[in-house]
Order: sequence, then structure tokens, then C-alpha cells
Amino acid sequence: MLKQWIAAVAGLGFSALVMAAPPVAGEDYKVLDTPVETSVPDGQIEVTEVFWYGCPHCYAFEKPLNAWVAELPDDVTFMRVPATMGDTWTAHARAFYAAKSLGILDKVHDDFFDAIHKDGRHLTDPEKVAEFFSHYGVTKDEALKALDSFGVKSELNQAHARMRGYQIMGVPALIVDGHYVVTPQSAGSLENMPRVADALIDKVREQRRQ
Repeated sequence: MLKQWIAAVAGLGFSALVMAAPPVAGEDYKVLDTPVETSVPDGQIEVTEVFWYGCPHCYAFEKPLNAWVAELPDDVTFMRVPATMGDTWTAHARAFYAAKSLGILDKVHDDFFDAIHKDGRHLTDPEKVAEFFSHYGVTKDEALKALDSFGVKSELNQAHARMRGYQIMGVPALIVDGHYVVTPQSAGSLENMPRVADALIDKVREQRRQ
């Protein structure tokens, strides 16, 4: 399944697709039959990126995604959920939540991506992940405890539940308001995903005014 997804999106690239019309449900994005509960305050619109550190397309998506996130309006809350589609995916998700619990996620996130895609490191073994984290202001022992903590296990279980709810077959994906799923395939390119998401944010905003 993963190989099929990678083959499907490999040729999408960053074509500058200009949307001449509003995105169409079932074509440019998917509407979930059962919305996934969001975790943002009332009045906020949640946008979630589902990603995997080992995914080359997620890695390529980081810079344009971060530029887009920096310009999001005040009523939009952006968050990330690491995908858990296999043992390696889950090991990386565990590292994500451990870094979050240690308060070093913002410092580690980009470097973790680089270590995998530039340096060819796997970073799935807890000892190696803890050693990696030890360069960011925590001890190796603190990192190992975080990786095996109840809080991180709970976050992983929640990520598993979200993955089931989102019904996605690959990454990256953007989920708007727990209702709408945007993928590279549906949007036409990685670059166009935020454009579709922007239109869906406007859609959610308009629905709430009615």
C-alpha cells in the first residue's frame, strides 16, 4: 500500500496549480462520514498535518507548509499528528511525542527530518533516539524515560485513534476541522494542498456564521 502511494505521488511535484474554482468535494478533498473530534478552543478552526518522519514527500512538504502555517489567521490552530501505519512509523511517532513531552520538539523536529533524509539515519531504536535527543538540553536517561512514559503511550493511542478516524492511506495529509481531508492526490500537488485547505477554512468559517 505504501509503495503504491509513493508511486502515485512521486510525479506530482510542486506544480503551481491555480485554482480557478472552489474545490469540489470528492475531487479536491474528501469529506469524512464521521468527523473526528477536534481539540481546539471554541471559535478556533483546527488544521492538522498527518505526517511520517520517514516519508520523502512529508520532508519536501515541510518548507512550503511552514511558510503557509506562519501566515495562518488567528482563528486557525495548526497541529501535527505523526502517522502510525507500521512499526517504523510508530517508533518515529513515539520520538515525536517524547520530544514534545521533554519540551524540545520545536528544536528537534527539523533536525530529526534532516537526520533521516540527509544523513541516512533510521532513528527507530530508543537508545539511538535518546542519544540524538541528548544534544538538545536533556540527558539520555531523561529521553529514554520519556520514550517509555505513560504520557507518550497515551499520546500514541490517541494518534492511532485519529488515524482510524481520518481514514487516510498515506501521508502527508491535511485535515481541516476534523471533517475534510486533503492529500497530494486530491489537491493535484503537494504545493496545492494549502490552497485547498485555505478554501476549506473559509468554508468552515462560513458554515459557522449560518
